Amino acid sequence: MQLDRLKTFIDDVGLIVRSTDDEHEITARVAERLSALLAAGYRLPPEATRPSSERHLTYPLYIAPDDSWSMASVVWDVGQRTKVHSHETWGVAGIYAGVEHEVRYLKPTASTASTPLTPAGETRWSLGQVTVCCTTDDDVHAVTAVGSEPTVGIHVYGGNIGTIRRRSYDPATGETEWFVSGWDSAEDVSRARASS
Repeated sequence: MQLDRLKTFIDDVGLIVRSTDDEHEITARVAERLSALLAAGYRLPPEATRPSSERHLTYPLYIAPDDSWSMASVVWDVGQRTKVHSHETWGVAGIYAGVEHEVRYLKPTASTASTPLTPAGETRWSLGQVTVCCTTDDDVHAVTAVGSEPTVGIHVYGGNIGTIRRRSYDPATGETEWFVSGWDSAEDVSRARASS
């Protein structure tokens, strides 16, 4: 049953991505499907929900053969936070467990580069809630796991998010650094636990 739900979701998202280039239409339709997946009680495999005491982890759940989109389980231990960062693509995130505190910023333009970032609001996302976390024109935020348990999100992105060059920002100065997040695996977590 779980595999059937996941296969249906993957098939639906693949069809959506192939049917249009409009990021706002894609994200609205993917958000609807992700809400339905969470509401139906889809359960992630346990190895895709394990936190690390060192940093948040991004486990691949599906990467389209043509890299047109990807699906990930992103896990933060209690209190962990990301840097302020961009995605450089569209994305939809649904909360599978825990609570996420998101702080959004206006995306800098050429005329506002190297100036402090402008805050654009804060939201707490909890179990079952789904948000369009980014489109290429609006994709700068930071996330913190709040509450008493790790935060686990199911994220769907345009492209292979583990290989996309993205920016991290110093919100006080607007200075940027490029990074590629890569992907994590359950083996990485086991090795980290064994060495600590």
